[in-house]
Amino acid sequence: MTYRQGRFWQPDVTVATLVPRDGRLLMVEEEVQGRRVLNQPAGHLEPDESIVAAALRETLEESGWEVRLTGFIGAYQWRAPETGRSYLRLAFCAEPLRHHPERPLDTGIVRALWLSPSELAACRAMHRSPLVGRVVEDYLAGRRLPLEAVNAL
Repeated sequence: MTYRQGRFWQPDVTVATLVPRDGRLLMVEEEVQGRRVLNQPAGHLEPDESIVAAALRETLEESGWEVRLTGFIGAYQWRAPETGRSYLRLAFCAEPLRHHPERPLDTGIVRALWLSPSELAACRAMHRSPLVGRVVEDYLAGRRLPLEAVNAL
C-alpha cells in the first residue's frame, strides 16, 4: 500500500441502510460518472455526526423514507480498483416508518425502488460496488448485531 508523504491513510467512512418490506429491499438508482447504478441508501459520514444519525439522514435524503434502525449488519472494507480510494462501510438494517414522496432526493439519485433479493442479484452488473451484494447476503444469512455495537462518545 502506498501513502502520500506526510499523510496518514484514511478511508472514506460511509453508512448504508438495508430496509426490507414485504420481501423487497429499498434501493436507490443513481447516476455515478455517467453510469446508472444500484445501491442501498448510503453516503458519507459528516464531521461531528454520529454513525447512527448519518444512516438515518442518508436514508431520508436518498430515498425519502424515514426509518428506524433495528440492527447493525457489519463493517466492510473495500478499495475501488478504478480510483484506488478506500472505503469503510458501516451497514445497518431498518424498518420503514414513513415515506415522504414530495421530498426531493439527493443530487444524482434518479429514484428509490423496491427490489426482491433475486431481482437485485440478477442485476449485479449495476451494483455501485461489491459491497451492495455482500451486505444483502449477510443480512439474508441472519447477520445482525445490536445497535449498541455502534457507539458514539
